[in-house]
Amino acid sequence: MTGGAGFIGSNFIRYVLDHEPEAQITNLDALTYAGVPATVAELDESPRHTFIKGDIRDRRLIDEIMPTHDIVVHFAAESHVDRSIEGPAQFLETNVVGTGVVIDAARRHHVSRFVHVSTDEVYGSIADGFAAEDDPLAPSSPYSASKAASDLLVQSYGTTYGTDVIVTRCTNNYGPYQFPEKVIPLFVTNLIDGLKVPLYGEGLNQRDWLHVEDHCSAIHLLVDAGIAGEIYNIGANAQLTNVALTDAILAAFGKDETWIEHVPDRLGHDLRYAVDSSKIRSLGWSPRHDFREQLEKTIDWYRRRTDWWTPLKGGKT
Repeated sequence: MTGGAGFIGSNFIRYVLDHEPEAQITNLDALTYAGVPATVAELDESPRHTFIKGDIRDRRLIDEIMPTHDIVVHFAAESHVDRSIEGPAQFLETNVVGTGVVIDAARRHHVSRFVHVSTDEVYGSIADGFAAEDDPLAPSSPYSASKAASDLLVQSYGTTYGTDVIVTRCTNNYGPYQFPEKVIPLFVTNLIDGLKVPLYGEGLNQRDWLHVEDHCSAIHLLVDAGIAGEIYNIGANAQLTNVALTDAILAAFGKDETWIEHVPDRLGHDLRYAVDSSKIRSLGWSPRHDFREQLEKTIDWYRRRTDWWTPLKGGKT
């Protein structure tokens, strides 16, 4: 798999190791800023995990690794919208060119299944209802546009070459080991440090929050039970406005709205994301984690694991 030193990828490795006693996992990650060496060190405690530091754009390396593997789950991506607005080039290189290198190697080496992990952001802002898998793509940021392009590229390998591919599009994830530039760990770690939380605009943008373990269980199911060539939305139907999310985090810390710092809104900030996940639910999957309960547990994890996140925010442990 690719991108296993990041948030969702590392949680997926833990999930597979816990649920498949015979599984062997190769974890390819370039260890850019969001790929955390401390996370890799924890994963390496399992003899069934092998870490390889490398770039998914490195054709020679990918060709060396691919032949001994049956399934590829492709998580590696540049994923932070703000960073894509400030500098789109890296997102195009990693998310489009890098995906092309990996899927082409999978084709040539006859990998049995290629699961491409994408995002609900490719649908753009959804005013009402829920986006279905066959709805038009309308990405708003360089990040989501690069993911939409990589989705289409992967699908083209299924159509042109008959490669067994599946594309997943998930809503916002939360849970342990999330890099602290994302909203929940950013707000939580700021409050732990006695700092205010920066809220875009009036905070009316709405997101659907899915616990990372529920996302991992969905991908794990699709590796075995997904239909080749299909796209699967993965969502919790747990929509919250950003201001409601902020209020919930503040309440967990016993703080009030004076701890909110309103900052200028993000360029092209989509108002609402929501997906119809009935296709994967028809396979027997459903989210198992309650948002309010798991938010408390996530906050507790960041309180306990200052050793993990403090260096990522430029501090010392």
